[in-house]
Amino acid sequence: MSAIKETYESLNLEPKPIRPHILAAATVAFGEDYYAARKETINLSGFVQLNKWPMPGFEHRVDERGYAEFETELISAPEVGIKGYSYELDDRIQVLSNPFLPNTGHVRQITPGKNFPAEFNIRRFGILESSTLRLAHRNVIDIYGVVDHIPPFKKPLTGPYLGKPRGDGPFDVIVGPNVVRGTTLPEAWYPANDENEPVGITPSMFFMPSAGPCISMLVDPSMIMQVSLEGQAKLEVGGKEVTLDLAGDYKHAAGTEILLFGPEKHDEGSGVLAQISRVAISGHCAELGGRVMLRVSFPRVSGGTLGEGSEDSLSRIRYPSELHIDTEFELVTPEVTLYATNPVHVFGKLASMEATGTQLQMNGTDTALVTTADEVKARLTGLNLVMRDSFVGEHAAVNV
Repeated sequence: MSAIKETYESLNLEPKPIRPHILAAATVAFGEDYYAARKETINLSGFVQLNKWPMPGFEHRVDERGYAEFETELISAPEVGIKGYSYELDDRIQVLSNPFLPNTGHVRQITPGKNFPAEFNIRRFGILESSTLRLAHRNVIDIYGVVDHIPPFKKPLTGPYLGKPRGDGPFDVIVGPNVVRGTTLPEAWYPANDENEPVGITPSMFFMPSAGPCISMLVDPSMIMQVSLEGQAKLEVGGKEVTLDLAGDYKHAAGTEILLFGPEKHDEGSGVLAQISRVAISGHCAELGGRVMLRVSFPRVSGGTLGEGSEDSLSRIRYPSELHIDTEFELVTPEVTLYATNPVHVFGKLASMEATGTQLQMNGTDTALVTTADEVKARLTGLNLVMRDSFVGEHAAVNV
């Protein structure tokens, strides 16, 4: 007897959009000279809406060779997109879908008659905005990945790569399951007119193929905290102890974003998992050449816990509650980006979910800050930050 052939109709998907949180990164080069420009990997996150079959206007089909697939579309809306903070621009950036062009794709069986693993593909036309820029690209960016379920949520506190690379590249990019990446890079971005059409022949920016090649993954947190931070970091530079004043405003996509995963969102048993998905706090360090920015690594996940570990839901957290995260820091300087050789433990005690006034402190082992060639340029020996204004909710819209 022949085996039963699966199609996506067996999933009984609901006829409504998927509206998840997304973690992303893009390695960009600024200016018109792709080869000479300084590159920067920017951590991005936000809120996306993926329309799909069986919503009206989307098809499910099985072709003559037995491959099943269904159609999808990434939509454009004011609250939908990804955002992050650029050191090079000293500004918030956000990436949106171009509302004048179709951002369409599909989920398709890799083996005919077997739903998963499946190919996930989106043809992406983007708009990039800052406070002074509005950019568009001319060619479609093909986004591709392999997924093992729908929605294709990444397992909490797992990284995007099969391994933990250090640096902004160039290096080969090997992504894990349920992670998608741009496959048609590099791509030039040009100033855009009111119709989101690229203007002229001189680009302002490039998306590079390494190390964050327009890479993204969907996650399913119970709660998302976007928080402004201010405080101090202590460094040892050339044998001298230096204290830096640092700050970042979440309204400018700086500060920090913390994701909380209740036990219904992970398979680790009881307790609430926590992840620092973004940090961008800036200050001045003469010993390192000027303005610096502390961020967290995209490939190396900063994960930990909130609470006592026995809670059966996020609502069972009793306050004040302890937040513990092993944090993978990176320090961007005018000359070079430095990478912590080990995670540092960051501890705080939340008085409530609103977080304002909470102190985050580094305790335990300090860490060397090194170049990609393992040359030690400084040591991070202390950190004391205070949470200020915050926005806490189940969604993190771009326009927040």
